[in-house]
Amino acid sequence: MMRLLSSTDMAHFAARGFLRFDGIVPADINQQFLDEVGDVPVDEIASPAEHYARVMARGSIPVIPAGQPLKQAYPEGGAVHRMLCLPEVAGAIRSLVGDNPGFDHHFLHITFPPAFYGDDMPRAQHTHQDSTIDPRSAFDIQIMYFPHEVTADMGGTRFVPGSHLRRVSEAAISRYQNIAGQQHVVCPAGTLLIMHMGIWHGGGANTSHRVRYMFKIRMYPTQRQARLWDISDLPDEHFQQRPIFWTGGARDPGDIHTILTQPEPWFEMDTSRLEYINRIRFWRYLLGDEQFDADFWLTRIENEF
Repeated sequence: MMRLLSSTDMAHFAARGFLRFDGIVPADINQQFLDEVGDVPVDEIASPAEHYARVMARGSIPVIPAGQPLKQAYPEGGAVHRMLCLPEVAGAIRSLVGDNPGFDHHFLHITFPPAFYGDDMPRAQHTHQDSTIDPRSAFDIQIMYFPHEVTADMGGTRFVPGSHLRRVSEAAISRYQNIAGQQHVVCPAGTLLIMHMGIWHGGGANTSHRVRYMFKIRMYPTQRQARLWDISDLPDEHFQQRPIFWTGGARDPGDIHTILTQPEPWFEMDTSRLEYINRIRFWRYLLGDEQFDADFWLTRIENEF
């Protein structure tokens, strides 16, 4: 039985643009995935091009036309299908993009160690946003699957929490390599990141002695993304406003209003308020209710007669 996300999980996704599940995929599925793609010791790889060609020739990662239902994309019994059917994974997908999401694309990212670069040190991928000026309120998600342990020197994906609602033209941010608060994936085998399509990210440089794999799947909704998660924990006072600035005490960190107004390290003092407004609008979309507000950010600019 699938396990839907909670309201707190969804608020964190709305605010930060990702959910992380460390070691959620069992070891047997991780090993099956690596066996299916043809993982071999580094000394058996002639070149990056040769290894990619060998992996593609195996056909264990199918060639799938965009637009197919996700449920029909992967063969039953295969590692990817088994991973997607895990109760926590299936529940997260359902909570974010509904019962029957469509398949957009997938890709196996293989990052090679310095020995394959000759005199040139391996370089990190430029920072980018996958969705180029996407004006929708609806959103796609991307699952990033790490089938083996990723150590710091393996250059795991870096990403900027909270960047998903600041729209840019894809690679316009490519010159930014170090942003306050960015995270670099260091994780145990079987870790998943589920990301909003708009989050700023890039692959790190692999300076280790082994090949790193990351499998990405992008999927899109085919229904309105309103209240698809487990709303049983949605507080009755969810729409009530609270004191602002002069609060009389510490905020409850688990309160949805607090989550939606928690700044990231890269937020500026003034324009960060635009991020709060974007988050609240996003939460309204997820709730299917235009009356919600947190700390009066939208009410005070919608007060027109």
